[in-house]
Amino acid sequence: MSTGSGGGFQDPPVEVLAEAASAFGLLATPARLHIVWALAQGESDVTGLAERVGGTLPSVSQHLTKLKLAGLVRSRREGRRQVYLVDDPDVVTVVRLMVGQLAERAGHSAGEPVHLRELGA
Repeated sequence: MSTGSGGGFQDPPVEVLAEAASAFGLLATPARLHIVWALAQGESDVTGLAERVGGTLPSVSQHLTKLKLAGLVRSRREGRRQVYLVDDPDVVTVVRLMVGQLAERAGHSAGEPVHLRELGA
């Protein structure tokens, strides 16, 4: 791909590429990707996420901590429980696009719920 002024795309700065690689790295585990997928559908607490993604409370909590430190999710207190939601709408777009494409290739219709485990994630 050309990076010159002949109508091609300009290469992003090294810092931007490093930040993108870091975000993709965090989403490279099926569990974290499933958590972000679930949160893209709506906010949830750790218990609800653990039930939905099939993980243990400590494991899901650790994944949420990493996603939160990276700025991909955030939390708010609701009474005695912590509620998590996606903090970066662009991440939701990327995750929905990628998982949607994989679901389509795997033969799932657009209206069917997609479970990442069915896609081999």
